[in-house]
Amino acid sequence: MSVDSNYSEHEILRRIAEGDEQAFTALYNRYWNKVYTYLRRMTKSHEIAEELLYDIFTKLWTGRELITEIQHMDAFLSKVAYNKAISFFRYTATQRKMQQLVAGQMAPAQVDDAANRLLDSEARELLQEAIWHLSPQRRLVFTLSRDQGLTHEQIARQLNLSTQTVKKTMSNALGAIREFLHKRGVEGAMLLYFYMETKK
Repeated sequence: MSVDSNYSEHEILRRIAEGDEQAFTALYNRYWNKVYTYLRRMTKSHEIAEELLYDIFTKLWTGRELITEIQHMDAFLSKVAYNKAISFFRYTATQRKMQQLVAGQMAPAQVDDAANRLLDSEARELLQEAIWHLSPQRRLVFTLSRDQGLTHEQIARQLNLSTQTVKKTMSNALGAIREFLHKRGVEGAMLLYFYMETKK
């Protein structure tokens, strides 16, 4: 079933969460150019911008079960792209000359970046706490998916479970984490954000 470009974003996200690849393509077509342009401007490299763009949308698809939590996709992707670019700068800044260059490029955003790091650190701690509050099976399935990047089918084979059981367990784990974070004032979209940031 094709996805018309006039579909609301809410409908597209709902379809993506259900595994609709055409809906994901529609979302990609809406945002890829803006995200790429932003990354290209920050990194000054077509190749690096393309690599980061691919990584962002690959992880967005992998974490699609959480995608309906995002209320403002434009702002969400901008935040993820910014952090991906900053991570790239930090990774490549191994020499003093490069460090000075990076410092100059990051200077306008230093205050906001420091505040974001503080908020992100607090949210990450809450996420880890939420994970440890899961039942052993839910925690195992969630960490195999997030930390090892296994698909539902791979997890099912490894744990000798049905794929449907893994899907249900993952859904229940995400629901429990979402509820835990919500009670502590962290919006559900943050779960997908950290899922994308930490998942290999």
